Amino acid sequence: MATEKLKDERPWGTWEILAVDPAYKIKRIVVRPGQRLSYQKHAKRREIWTAAAGQGLVTLDGAQLLLKAGDTVDVPVGAAHRVANPGKTDFVFLEVQLGSYFGEDDIVRLEDDYGRA
Repeated sequence: MATEKLKDERPWGTWEILAVDPAYKIKRIVVRPGQRLSYQKHAKRREIWTAAAGQGLVTLDGAQLLLKAGDTVDVPVGAAHRVANPGKTDFVFLEVQLGSYFGEDDIVRLEDDYGRA
């Protein structure tokens, strides 16, 4: 059985798992200036994002919302979503995953800047 990574470097930034429990997973995600994650959705989990530093532009089912430190957004199961960093400093947020499964293979990429869709 493969061991789950606790940290990873991506073209857009980094993520780090802070806590794992059968009921939830918590990640710290850093998006570099000018970068964005893939436009994606999940079948088995909901995500709650809390901005910690910088600014992030969230796209949620086509609607856009700017997050700054202290703001939160709820990403329902099945909702298409992405976050981009329009600023000049890193955008840091905490992602709380809630649901029945938290594996990276529950990602359906709809669009991706790095050829993964």
